[in-house]
Formats: sequence, structure tokens, C-alpha cells
Amino acid sequence: MKKLFLLIAAVCACFACTESKTVTVTVANPTDMQRDGEMVEVAMSEVTGKLNLADTAQIIVVDADGKQVPYQITYDEKVIFPANVAASGSATYTIKAGTPEAFPVKACGKYYPERVDDVAWENDLVAFRTYGPALQASGERAFGYDIWTKYNTTEPVVEARYAGELNPETLAKIAELRKTDPKAAQELYRSVSYHVDHGNGLDCYKVGPTLGGGTAALMVGDTIVYPYCYATQEILDNGPLRFTVKLVYNPLTVKGDSNVVETRMISLDAGSHLNKTAVSYSNLSSVTPVAVGIVLHEPDGDVTTDAANGYITYVDPTDNVNNNNGKIFVGAAFPATVKEAGTTLFSDREREELRGGADGHVLAVTDYEPGSEFTYYWGSAWDKADIKSAADWNSYMAGFAQKVRNPLTVTVK
Repeated sequence: MKKLFLLIAAVCACFACTESKTVTVTVANPTDMQRDGEMVEVAMSEVTGKLNLADTAQIIVVDADGKQVPYQITYDEKVIFPANVAASGSATYTIKAGTPEAFPVKACGKYYPERVDDVAWENDLVAFRTYGPALQASGERAFGYDIWTKYNTTEPVVEARYAGELNPETLAKIAELRKTDPKAAQELYRSVSYHVDHGNGLDCYKVGPTLGGGTAALMVGDTIVYPYCYATQEILDNGPLRFTVKLVYNPLTVKGDSNVVETRMISLDAGSHLNKTAVSYSNLSSVTPVAVGIVLHEPDGDVTTDAANGYITYVDPTDNVNNNNGKIFVGAAFPATVKEAGTTLFSDREREELRGGADGHVLAVTDYEPGSEFTYYWGSAWDKADIKSAADWNSYMAGFAQKVRNPLTVTVK
């Protein structure tokens, strides 16, 4: 009898041990909005500790129906995965040892030294780029983020666009044709250029010497201290669900502080129209206004500014309004209180100096505290893709702002 009891106890202990080798993640939604596809983060140390896994072991994430969910382990040792949570409800996910299924890459990017040090990235919905030191060395002024439109596919497209635009053999052929047959040269150029829509979108957004599609910059009085191009870049995450890049900028002089260095951490998750960006400024000695700006390409454009609810939007006419390029919706959202938001037009002198057709900015301004991190979200949509109207975009942005101000809560057991 004693042996039978010990056997049962051993079996129960093994069963309990097996049962304990799962991690239960409960995701609660504090809002009355359905929350689909938002990325949940769990510290990898919690997972490995609870599962008692070796560093080389693999894990899987499954939903309440036992279906595998795509995940990524980020540079800062977090397990991230998309969660779907009903309004004012909760959802449960399980992490355990196992062999994950192959999931498609939905967020990725690359450094392009061959294109004056661009860094360009995308997810299944949108694409962006920022400019580097080789462009700055050329004398061209481009301070802000660039927006590339994307539709008809959830696959990565940016690398193929660069390959077409920069192919040396094609460029040489175009150069030769320009000498003898300019029309044929133009046709060949258009067949490979990313400024032409070949069925999945194009680059039809004009940045110029402005804040472009949502860049942050310090302000001294009413003057924007433009950050110019990044000095160094480091890609930290490259899919399948999140792209992250760290950008460090050249020193600036701000209000007598002569060595102010800006650092940006930009990340884009699958399924989101907006990038998360955390900005910090070293060697800044006093509280200084920081503005997030969207360039205006018409003085009386379709602008919405809602400081109280934490978002700004603008409907951009694209860089060629007569080319059937549609409308680009641009916006920024803020987890923290925005001090003020509105439209600022350039003076005649500024407009002449910029020479880029820009009329001003939509600005959201708040105060930056030295030693802190200023976090906000910026991004875009296109009326030829999933968001068709300004009203739909404003609804998306208002909802996004509410979500970042009321994040999903995650409990790990």
C-alpha cells in the first residue's frame, strides 16, 4: 500500500511538473474598443524562468483555441506577439516549449549606403525612410521622415524598389539613351523608378527641408531647431513582427548648450500605421519645448488638431496632384498631455529659402524635461489602400491615441 501511495505521488508530481511548464499570459482591455493585433510584450526572463528552459530551447505561443500565434524575441529580450481582445474584456495566451510554425515577415528594414545612407523600413501596411550622413554631405537639406505608399500586398516591397531604382546596369543604359533617345530613356526610367506606381505603391511624398511626416525637433521661441540627417544608425530588430532602429544625431547648440545630442529609437510593429518613437536629448540643461511636425503642402489644407485627445492629422495632396496619386493621410498620436497643437505657416522669407513648395507645419508642442524620454507615435495611410477618407483616418488616429493612453494590461503566471 505504501509503494502504491508513493507511485501515485510520483505520478502526480510529474503531472504537476509538466503542467507547471507553461506560462499563462492574460491580456486585459481597459477600453470599450475592440483591440485587435496590438503587440503584447512579456519579458523573456519570465518565460525561461517559469519554463526552466535552456537558452537554446524553442518556444511557441498559442491562443485559447490552441492555435499558434506568431512571435518575436526583441533585442531587449522581450517576447512580443499580437493579441486580440474584446472591448472591456480579456484574452488568454499560453507560452510553452515547442517548435514554432513558420510565419511570414511583416516588419523589416535595411540600411542603404548605396542610396546616400538611407534607412528604410516597412510593415504589411506602410513604409518609411529617413536620411543619413551621405545625403547631408551632398548639401541637400532633408530633415524629416519620408513616407512611401503601399497597397495590394502585405509582402515586403521596399528592397525590391531600391533594387529597381539603383540597378547600375539600368542606370547606365538610361544615361546612354538620354544622349540619343530621351523619350526611350524616360520610359525605361519610369519602368524601374520607385516614384512610379508599379502595382504596390510608390514614393510620392515630398519632405524637403521640413519635419516631413512626423519628425520631432526642439524649439527656441518660435524657431524650430532642425536636426538634419542622422550621424549613426543601428538596426536592432528586423522582423518578423517588429523593426527597430536606433539613430544618433550630430551635436546641436540649443539655448547656449553647445553639445546637445539627440537619440531616437524608432520601432514599427506589424499591423500598425504608426511608428513608436522615443526621443532623448543629452546635455540639455533646461526644460525646452519639443514639437512634432507634419509638413503642410497647402496653406489651407485639411488639418485636424486635438491637443486634449492627443493627436494631429493632415491630408497631404502628394508631390504630383495631377498624377492620380491619391491622398496621403499623415498623423501623430501622444500618450502624454500635449501642451498645444495647431498650424504654423512659414513667412515669405522662409518659404523662399526652403524652395520646396512647403507652406508650414502642423505642430504638436510639449515640454521636454532634461534627462527624460519623449515618446510619441507617427505614421500614415493612403486612400488607395485600407483607409479611404480623412474621416476614417481621424477615427483611426483618435482611437490610436486612446489606446496608447489606455494600454492593454498584461499578467503573467
